[in-house]
Amino acid sequence: MDQHRAAQVRAAGGTVTVRPVTARPPEAGEVRVDVRACGVCGADAGTAADSSPPAGFPITPGHEIAGVIAETGTEVAGWRVGDRVTAGWFGGSCGHCAACRSGDVVHCPRRRIPGLSYPGGWSTTITVPATTLAGVPDALPLDIAAPFGCAGVTTFTALRHGGAQPGDRVAVVGIGGLGHLAVQFAAAMGFETVAVGRGEDKRKTAADLGAHHYVDGSRDEPGQVLRELGGCRLILSTASSTAPLAGLLDGLAPHGRLVVAGLDGAPVSLPLGKLVMHARAVTGHLTGSPVDTEQAMRFAVATGVRPWVEPVPLDDASDALDDLKAGRARFRKVLVP
Repeated sequence: MDQHRAAQVRAAGGTVTVRPVTARPPEAGEVRVDVRACGVCGADAGTAADSSPPAGFPITPGHEIAGVIAETGTEVAGWRVGDRVTAGWFGGSCGHCAACRSGDVVHCPRRRIPGLSYPGGWSTTITVPATTLAGVPDALPLDIAAPFGCAGVTTFTALRHGGAQPGDRVAVVGIGGLGHLAVQFAAAMGFETVAVGRGEDKRKTAADLGAHHYVDGSRDEPGQVLRELGGCRLILSTASSTAPLAGLLDGLAPHGRLVVAGLDGAPVSLPLGKLVMHARAVTGHLTGSPVDTEQAMRFAVATGVRPWVEPVPLDDASDALDDLKAGRARFRKVLVP
């Protein structure tokens, strides 16, 4: 096989370095993809720092992958060499459990994740189950398509299944890698969209993304401001901090829902009275299936929603990860070979 390169961590606590790798030929039901772009997501920091990765060392992070099919294994139908595809956080499932049989593949107890279950997309090559693939519309360049495998499908499905209807008021908390897409999707879906960020400098960014209102969380209490606006049918929290969650309950209208897509693992204490007395709900949201990813991309093509990406050479993966952890990465850095 041709020699390829991958950005890897080779030992616990190690740094990310780019090294030669050999492409793995696809087995039955698998495809090999020549990677053209791969997003740098907040979850990749945890993957790179894992001291006991499920697939062992070396770790190759990356789960927002876009590329071109280079090889197909046996028992692969519907895909051909040369097809433009993405693979995302959903990296495969068992196919026979209750979740898979009911179509809820992302909650399969044996769900696989690129970068954790097998080498990920910070590479020039990746071999994945064919069931992970989503076809990329011709109108989307591959560096733009890559974030749809995680950030795009996550925010799209969270809003689509969040219970809000066109004309309802919806707030997005956090204007980063997930949030900047969520604001665009919310506005394009016909919601009265409120963006919640930190700092007055983000007001123009929120407007450029399509938000109708902006709340500066460093100056005002977001839940109170949202209540003064009339309350939200849906609040989607994409911020990495869970500290504001309790206060956001005040911003929900009766029967409103707070959906959590970003978290830092810290415990949260919620005032149950505010939930019970107003029939509010708090729920988590993980990702979507490859079919959901395709629908998110088609919606984006139809409405003009696009991730704001910064292409970065694969050789600079370590610097891109450092920028992410230090908060210097706005929106999405995308590694390109």
